[in-house]
Amino acid sequence: MCANGIIIGIGGLSRSGKSFLADQLAAKLQAEGKSVNILSQDDFVFPEEEIPLIRSHIDWESPDSIDFQGFKDVIRQSAQKHDFTFAEGLLSFWDSSLSNDYDYCFFIELSQEEYIRRKNMDLRWGKEPDWYVEHIWNSFQKYGQIPQGMKMDMILNGDNDFDIAGIYKKIIRADS
Repeated sequence: MCANGIIIGIGGLSRSGKSFLADQLAAKLQAEGKSVNILSQDDFVFPEEEIPLIRSHIDWESPDSIDFQGFKDVIRQSAQKHDFTFAEGLLSFWDSSLSNDYDYCFFIELSQEEYIRRKNMDLRWGKEPDWYVEHIWNSFQKYGQIPQGMKMDMILNGDNDFDIAGIYKKIIRADS
């Protein structure tokens, strides 16, 4: 543990359920009177003009697009103020010095078919071209996987519903 609070890293492919899992667990913890902060790696991307391009499209999926030092600094500050800090993102385990701060590590797997189905329904930024949806998948295979030798506390199947109660029991024991 990095500081006073428990830090939980959640990694997985785009649309796998990282934010949903963090939100569900945070709600249960807050109902128990715990202070919780959820930090999304998406909030730590560099300005668009500093992010690499692929086919004239901003490459959000590259580790070069993330301010890992800023993400790490805010996570550590949060852990000093909150009982639980969730750090979630596609590349949550990319930076080993950040990953070493996590008390718990959850990884969400997602089948390619389910990923494509969910990604095609996600219109927050408009319809992504098929080649870019494939690029996200390939970038995740290259950059978002569990680093060799890193232990995960839970590997979850994002194709199915999460056992929120079971996951909650695992992390609440740490606070006992």
